[in-house]
Amino acid sequence: MSKRAVILAGGKGTRLRPYTVVLPKPLMPIGDYPILEIIIRQLAKNGFDHITLTVNHQAEIIKAFFGDGSRWNIKIDYSLEEKPLNTMGPLKLIKDLPENFLVMNGDILTDLNFSDFYDEHITHSRLFSISAFSRVEVSEYGVLDVGHDNHLTGFREKPKHNYTVSMGIYMLNREVLDYIPVNQSYGFDSLMLDFIAKSKKVYIRQHPGYWLDIGRADDYMVAIDQFEAKRELFLPGGLT
Repeated sequence: MSKRAVILAGGKGTRLRPYTVVLPKPLMPIGDYPILEIIIRQLAKNGFDHITLTVNHQAEIIKAFFGDGSRWNIKIDYSLEEKPLNTMGPLKLIKDLPENFLVMNGDILTDLNFSDFYDEHITHSRLFSISAFSRVEVSEYGVLDVGHDNHLTGFREKPKHNYTVSMGIYMLNREVLDYIPVNQSYGFDSLMLDFIAKSKKVYIRQHPGYWLDIGRADDYMVAIDQFEAKRELFLPGGLT
C-alpha cells in the first residue's frame, strides 16, 4: 500500500538563530546528515514512497538538496507557501492528498515506528491521531505556595512537572481539510481548539521511546550527541 507523508519545512527557525541565518532549520546537521534527511530515510524505511515538503523560507536551498527523492528511491515533491501559513494551513494547498496521510515537523529526532502509527490510525478509522510523549521538567526554583492572606502555606524545592506533549507527528483523515481555512495562517493549536469545540474525537497515542524537538539551541546540541551515541536506534541498519 502506498504511504504518503507531508513534512512541514517552511519555518524560519528563529529559536535556532544564529545557526539558521545561513541554513534553513531542516538542513541543520545532526552528525553528518541534515535532520530532514534522517527523517526522510526513516520514512522510506517505514514504507513511505511519496513525501511532500511544504516550503517557504529558503525554499530553493531545500529543493536543491532533496531534489525529486530518487536518492532514497522515493518521490519527493514540494508545496510552496506564498506567505507563512503556520502548521495546518499549508495542507490546504496540496490538492492530491489521499484518504489518510502523515503530517510531521521537519526538525524531530525520534525512534517512532511511523508505519505502526500509520496503520493503527487507518485500522481504527480515526479522524486525527497525535503521537504524544511524556516529558518531565524540573523547576529551577523553590516554589512557594501562598495563601489568600499572603502567608506561606507550602514549599516545594525544584518540583517536577509531568506533561503529555505533542511530538509534532500526526495522522490525518482527509476530512480534516474541511476544517482548515483557505490561504490563512492556521495552526495545530487552532485546529485542536476547534475540534474540542465541535466535539470531534482526536486520538492520543503515547510513544514510550525517544523524542526530541531540535527547535532550541540546547536541544539541538543534545540531539547531535544522542544521534552519535544511538545511531542504530534512529536508523537501524545504517544510512545506506
